[in-house]
Formats: sequence, structure tokens, C-alpha cells
Amino acid sequence: MWRLCIVCLLSAVSDSRAAPRLAPLSHEMINHINKANTTWKAGHNFPNADYSYVKKLCGTFMGGPELPVLEQYAGDIKLPESFDPRDQWPNCPTLKEIRDQGSCGSCWAFGAAEAISDRLCIHSNGSMSLEISAEDLLTCCQSCGFGCNGGYPSIAWNYWTKEGLVTGGLYDSHVGCRPYTIPPCEHHVNGPRPKCTGEGGNTPNCLSQCEAGYTPSYLQDKHFGMTAYHVPASEQQIMTELFKNGPVEGAFYVYEDFLSYKSGVYQHVTGAPVGGHAIKILGWGTENGTPYWLAANSWNTDWGENGYFKFLRGQNHCGIESQIVAGIPRK
Repeated sequence: MWRLCIVCLLSAVSDSRAAPRLAPLSHEMINHINKANTTWKAGHNFPNADYSYVKKLCGTFMGGPELPVLEQYAGDIKLPESFDPRDQWPNCPTLKEIRDQGSCGSCWAFGAAEAISDRLCIHSNGSMSLEISAEDLLTCCQSCGFGCNGGYPSIAWNYWTKEGLVTGGLYDSHVGCRPYTIPPCEHHVNGPRPKCTGEGGNTPNCLSQCEAGYTPSYLQDKHFGMTAYHVPASEQQIMTELFKNGPVEGAFYVYEDFLSYKSGVYQHVTGAPVGGHAIKILGWGTENGTPYWLAANSWNTDWGENGYFKFLRGQNHCGIESQIVAGIPRK
């Protein structure tokens, strides 16, 4: 992993020598990306946000404790050219949900909670459709890291198998036991939400109780994983895992240009490293000859392609294929 970090940093240094320093989120950086005529287009995503806020969104510690490696047997599976679980499992509505982590570096918890929600539905053949609480994971997993100041996806999945997670929907949704309590802010366009700043984002308290009026009790609402594992850094292994078991949590090194992603297949063009970021990877495909992973971000629906994005597949770009974790629900 340290070699990958060195490669990423050297790439950023080389990039900075090849072109003048462009301010992140600026017109100049966006124009530079679009003039490069690469596989994706840039645009303004954070016109109202402080850059300190945007950096805080990347709250994933890369590497970290290792989970057992699970290698899937793919001899009897013919993988399609493209795969979208929203078509494969239409009775699982969480597959179509985009969440908003607000002013908190909780992406590590969101990627896990989102993929776990999907897998609970998929592995119950659609009979268990619920939203797992990112709040419960963020606030109660003390070993995962530092809450809104970052965490490890691998420990998050292990926590699910050991301690379980309750249900909980979006901010102010009153869905489930522990809905998310950090409000979204207006980090994309002018609107009714408050302006995003780098301040705030303190981790809420861990509460072993559900919000008023919700039943069953907190302990009765717990859902557990049977296993948690690391998926090998192999394109075929990751595709097989997605095809058999549903979405996974992935993480990658974010560069400043990614913040301005609008459409197409992302690959690093310019800008310095920002931090590690976790997301939910759903499926795969090819666009204009470029292979991609289909992923869901947790920056609301007005970022990227309605909250989704495509990421270069098959080259471990920015480390994304070496950071895949997943698990199977307990029946």
C-alpha cells in the first residue's frame, strides 16, 4: 500500500510541474479539464462551499486493518459486458438511493451502511427492504476511527458482524430507529439549505435508543452480518462479487479535479491529493470504449450524474480496486 501512496504522490508532483497550479473548484481548473478532452466532463459542484468543507468530506483512512480475503469461484458464471443491480433487483429500493453525509467526514460509514442495506434486501429476495443507519455506525463504532474526522471501512464491516446495526433513514426523515442527524447543506447550488463551511461537523453522540415513537427497541432493531471480507484487487473478482452478492464499499485517493466531476468516466487529470474517500460501487459498464465502475456518492443528488459517477475500471486507478470490502448478512 505504501508503494501505491508514493505513486499517487509522485503523479501529483509530476502533474504540478507540467501545468501551473490551478485553484480547486475554480473556472480555470474546470476549463483545463474540459480542454484536455479526456473521458469525462467537469463543472461547478461546490460554488457555495468553503474548500475546507470539501476536504472534510473525504474522511476515509486508506489501508488500515485487513479483513480476511474472500476469493469468489467464477468458473460457472458468465459475466455480462455491463451490469446494473438496479435492473437486476428492482424490488430493492435502496439501490436507487443517494444519501448526503452533510458537514461530516462520514463517507466511510455511508459506503458501508448503503451497501449493507442493499445486501439485506438482495439476500432476503426482496422481503427485507430497509435502510441501515449510517448514524449508528458513525457514532457507536469507537474502533472504526474518529467519527466525522475519518474512519476505516474494513472495521465498519467487521463492527456490523460483531455488534450489529439498527435502521435509520435520511436527515429529518423519521425513518427507522436512528435517522441521520447531521443536516445537509447547500454545497452545490443556491437553495434553501444553509451554506456549507469547514466548521461544525462534530460527531453526534452514540445513543443506544431509537427516536421517540419508533418500535421495536434499539436492541431488537439490530441487524447483523454473518461475514465481512476483503475482495481481491482483481477486476474479475470484483465483478463476480457484485454480480453474485450486490454492491460493495470501495475507497480511493481523491484528487482536486474529482470534486468538479459532472459526467463521463472519471480519471485523474489535474490537481493535488485531497484525501481518502469511500463510496458504494454498484456495477460496471463501458462508455465510448472506456471501462468503468458505476458508483454512488454521498454528496446528494445534485453532484455528478444525479449523485452517481463512473470511475475508470481495471487499472486500480487511485487505488480503487485494492480497497474493496463487503460482507454477507446473517440469516
